[in-house]
Order: sequence, then C-alpha cells, then structure tokens
Amino acid sequence: MQTEDEVLLKKLRWRCRRGMRELDQLFGRYLDRRWLEAPASERAVFLQLLDTEDDKLWRWSMGYEVCQDASQAALISYIRSLPV
Repeated sequence: MQTEDEVLLKKLRWRCRRGMRELDQLFGRYLDRRWLEAPASERAVFLQLLDTEDDKLWRWSMGYEVCQDASQAALISYIRSLPV
C-alpha cells in the first residue's frame, strides 16, 4: 500500500510532464531531491509554478526572462542550481 506522500508524488510527477524535456528534467529533479523535505511555503510556490503556462516557465527556467514574483524566481533559481 502506498503512503499519502507516495501518491501525491506520483500525481505531481504527472503534472510536471510538460512536453519540454528541459522542464520535465528540472521539475523531476526537484521532486526527486527536494519535495519531501521542502517546507509548506516552498511547496505552495512550486504548485503555483505548475499552474503557470509552459512558455513562461521555459523562458524563466532557461534564463531568457526573469519571473516578476520574487518567491517563484527564487525557487526557479534553486531548481536550476540542482546538480544533474
């Protein structure tokens, strides 16, 4: 039987599938390395990012534009810094 965290993680992994390899890898890396230990406030920001349209996420994640929301920008920067 799966725990609540495992079920949630599977649902989030599905939501992280963006159809863009770069975003899939970045968000998947965050789920694998940080999600379970992340504080509730950080998790809320991540969920906001998942509700953002792919074009914006890609531009922010690739550094072509800066996200105007400071908490989202900080999390994107953190996610980009995670080692491959």
